[in-house]
Amino acid sequence: MRRMLFGIATAVLALAAAILTFVGPAHAAAGLHISGRAIVEANGQTFVMRGVNHPHVWYTSQTSSFANVKALGANTIRVVLGSGKRWGPSTDVADVILRCKQNKLICVLEVHDTTGYPDETAGAATLDEAADYWISQKSALVGQENYVVVNIGNEPIGNQNPTQWIDATANAVKKLRANGLEHLLMVDAPNWGQDWTNTMRDNAQRVWDADNLHNTVFSVHMYSVYNTAASIASYFDAFASKGLPLVVGEFGWRFNATEVDHETILAETRSRGIGYLAWSWSGNSDPILDMATTFDPNQLTTWGQIIFNGPNGIKATAKEAAIFAGAPTSPSGSTPPTTPTTTPPVGSAGCAATYTVVGQWQGGFQAEVRITARDTAIRGWTVTWTFGNGQTVSNAWNATVTSTGSGVTARNMSYNGNLGAQASTTFGFLGTWNGANGAPTLACTAN
Repeated sequence: MRRMLFGIATAVLALAAAILTFVGPAHAAAGLHISGRAIVEANGQTFVMRGVNHPHVWYTSQTSSFANVKALGANTIRVVLGSGKRWGPSTDVADVILRCKQNKLICVLEVHDTTGYPDETAGAATLDEAADYWISQKSALVGQENYVVVNIGNEPIGNQNPTQWIDATANAVKKLRANGLEHLLMVDAPNWGQDWTNTMRDNAQRVWDADNLHNTVFSVHMYSVYNTAASIASYFDAFASKGLPLVVGEFGWRFNATEVDHETILAETRSRGIGYLAWSWSGNSDPILDMATTFDPNQLTTWGQIIFNGPNGIKATAKEAAIFAGAPTSPSGSTPPTTPTTTPPVGSAGCAATYTVVGQWQGGFQAEVRITARDTAIRGWTVTWTFGNGQTVSNAWNATVTSTGSGVTARNMSYNGNLGAQASTTFGFLGTWNGANGAPTLACTAN
């Protein structure tokens, strides 16, 4: 089992011893979702996770980690958060999401407090308590379905009665759906994530059926239980035969003969198109699992070199999410991307706004609005416009967006309203169109 961080005692496996605001209804198909066994984006492009875990809740000042991980080639980062039961509470979810987006990383957010329940005697959280935390963060999450995966709880069930994982996980999924969260969900296996009893493997269908959106991916954590090629291939084969989606949400490396066969994990995930998130960037109490010494990207460890620079590692296999590209890949039969832009009005006070369509396909489009303070700093902004061709906004991020008929009003979030002179920020949205998609004229007012 993985070495726990920061002096927290490692639970020994019985087998071995005896992680914005949106107005209006969201739809899973508007963001990351499952198609067959694959994770796909809103435009239908397959997305395969290639990334690492970052222990954010214990090292909140290490914000440069997002950019450093991206610079090394990752397309995903799994961010450790706390619900307040054992760690945290993490109240900076909106900021974490913004950092992911700024660095073009898909954000897998996980609650770590559930680790090893009920084996862990330090008061581990239940999956129901983890679900309550995610509901409390709804305002930061809704509207981020293109960018965020909600990993309900890390390694939520230990080795005591692992079959309790079935109902606990299904009920947590139902609770999140009932409370309006339509994100791609990730659920970790029991047995401290390793599923050596095959509880998740044999009962994943029941959890899948509990999700009315069928938008859940299963996550196995591969440590010393998976120290042979046969054990890894067998587990992957089982999910393939069931037609259910799977990722490796954590794994370590073979630093001695009894440890995980990372070479097989890397090779098999590549050949099968399965995502992986290696543990972990830095900060482990057992530094053998650190990829970067003291969070320094210029001091990659052996493990870091394997993950980022190995033949089946991140640089060789990662592909950035299409949502971050200048023009997302259009589905078959769609129209080519167009980029109509409005020009900011001239003036020296207040703010200006520009509108750009960054991707367009049949019936849908993605737009970005850039707000720029003029010659003096501003403390907030409001952008308004009227669509002239019947377009609508369906999903927005980095702004509170409301619509009345064809009129649209966008207001800053708490974290992007203050702009220095000549400074800029952006927000984006997905929209619908029919027949024409002309760029509207924007008006920007500084608060």
